[in-house]
Amino acid sequence: MDRQTLINPYSFELFLSLRENMDFYLSDPFSQRAFRYFPPSEIKEEVERAACEISKKVSNRWRKLVEGMASWEKRPSVLHYDPYGNRIDEIIRPMEVEILEKEVFSEALFSKRTHPWVRLVKLFLIYQLGESCIACPLVCTEGLIALLENYADTSELKRILVHCRDGIDGDFGIGAQYLSEIQGGSDVPANRVTAINENGQWRIYGDKFFCSAAHADYAVVTARPQNSSSIATFVVPSWEGLEGKFKRKRNNFTINRLKWKMGTVELPTAEITFNGSIAYPVGPLEKGLANVVGIVLAHSRMTVGLSSAAFMIRGVREAKLYASFREAFGTKIENFPLVARTLEEIDHIAKRSLAGVLKLYSLFFDLPGGFQGGLKPSKKFFDLWRRRFLVRELVMLQKITAAYDAPDVLRKAISIFGGHGVMEDFSALPRLFRDSIVNELWEGPRNVLLTQIYRDLQRVKDFYSPINFCKDLLGNGLGEELGKECMELLEKDVLSSREECKLWDEFCEKLCWAFQEQALEEVYASK
Repeated sequence: MDRQTLINPYSFELFLSLRENMDFYLSDPFSQRAFRYFPPSEIKEEVERAACEISKKVSNRWRKLVEGMASWEKRPSVLHYDPYGNRIDEIIRPMEVEILEKEVFSEALFSKRTHPWVRLVKLFLIYQLGESCIACPLVCTEGLIALLENYADTSELKRILVHCRDGIDGDFGIGAQYLSEIQGGSDVPANRVTAINENGQWRIYGDKFFCSAAHADYAVVTARPQNSSSIATFVVPSWEGLEGKFKRKRNNFTINRLKWKMGTVELPTAEITFNGSIAYPVGPLEKGLANVVGIVLAHSRMTVGLSSAAFMIRGVREAKLYASFREAFGTKIENFPLVARTLEEIDHIAKRSLAGVLKLYSLFFDLPGGFQGGLKPSKKFFDLWRRRFLVRELVMLQKITAAYDAPDVLRKAISIFGGHGVMEDFSALPRLFRDSIVNELWEGPRNVLLTQIYRDLQRVKDFYSPINFCKDLLGNGLGEELGKECMELLEKDVLSSREECKLWDEFCEKLCWAFQEQALEEVYASK
């Protein structure tokens, strides 16, 4: 037997070449079509130009930076003390993260100069990279900016707003949100962290148990003012003054430890103790909870829908590419009916999810003043109230549905790769899968949001009937049908019965899928 016969000539080089040279946007006709359909006509060309421009960075340089940082041995760590015994609690991250973060935030995504649809298409492409210690900081910064745009009424808050939105001397501030405490994440009213006004300066005391983007410059923090029954919202700088970051002087808090998570491993998530940290109240103290939920978390929840769709779009694209390359039993595996069926199914879900979230964003962009804290029914301004209510509920519906679909789609995409699918260094899909599972839990898990949607609709049903709500979402035909089903469920106490809870869960999923399917049909029908 000669040497040539012993050598297996099989190679992945063609697949790797195709994948390495694939442009995330230009290789995706559906995403192009969707982003040409939803934005207003006067901005379409700018959106297209921005997408093509940033896609070159995402598909090449930024993708390679993410691949360089996305390994277990490069997880972030915390250095508690410097060589001289000073407590510094410095977050140590790989250089690839530092470079990526600086380059992405330098895009000035939240500046007034950046049109919302330009920002959106850029974020969609960036989120296809996965968490990569960039997705969470981006959305947290967006929520912080939205909060400050409503309530920045002091020089300190105005400076923070400028730093995060427009940058100062080329440096862009990064935001975070520290809400959860050990006794419960979603039960914010049970929070025990305290804010004390000491000689005209508010200071925060207590423990926050789940603080993502712990490396950020500023954090939105919920705390209970001393002797108050309300939860207030504060912005807490991470550093003592403007020079604190360079001198490694924390704003009177300690980072106790970093969390060991199954996904989003590049993102430092910490347990933090505030020891009299200087804090700036944002908005009325008694409206803190309403503003956090109505503004900050609303942005985060909407972004979960966008990032979940981005994960799915990339995962399906790479699965289809591999299926068109890989051969078994003398034919490409894409030709096997079971493989073709799986690809068709996950491709449809990914496109449906993207169409739905873009339609949601189009409704949001049309809202004067964006998200608002609280949502009391108003007869005088009913049309505006109705539009706000629709977006509020859609945000939660889309969050739970897209975040639920994403792990399933990515798991099936992984299956197309066979044994190679679970190899972390073979493709990005295992990392995207792990990130998507964590994504599902951010900003309120499924059961919490299902409960909130039920309570919202129950609270306004005499003012805004479930039938009209569903008809406004879906039109008269299907909307009326699902509206009647919704009304029947609201006449029962669905939260007290396991069987009724199941029906409510299934109804909300069906309602959101119907909204997504209609959005998808609109994209397909567009020129």
